[in-house]
Amino acid sequence: MTVIKLVYEVEKQDFVKAGQASSDIKKKLKQLGVPSETTRKVAISTYEAEMNIVIHSQGGYIEVNIEEQAISIKAKDRGPGIKNIELAMQEGYTTATDKVRELGFGAGMGLPNIKSCSDEFKIKSVLGKYTELDVQIYF
Repeated sequence: MTVIKLVYEVEKQDFVKAGQASSDIKKKLKQLGVPSETTRKVAISTYEAEMNIVIHSQGGYIEVNIEEQAISIKAKDRGPGIKNIELAMQEGYTTATDKVRELGFGAGMGLPNIKSCSDEFKIKSVLGKYTELDVQIYF
């Protein structure tokens, strides 16, 4: 089985490049002929994960593996971690700063949007170290 692996570094607070990784992933999925609904779910998930890394962490990466039956996404950051994951999963809950919200980001929909696009969703966070998302989206 052939697996295509895409890996992108994401820098903290880099709002100029924010969205480039998810845009490139979407472009590559279209070139590979991935069904449009699957591409849409992956694009939304990777965009939200990318923005969370930009807004809330010290940087991190997004890894996408395109396999025969599914696309897996791993997003891991270096950062403060999430104190209350259950609260962070609620629509509209945000810890984004006023400055970030003035830029139009940090509405508190990132994690709920990722979960709603996922067939499998796992989140792990260690305070003061990292947050890691593992997402599966089936064809």
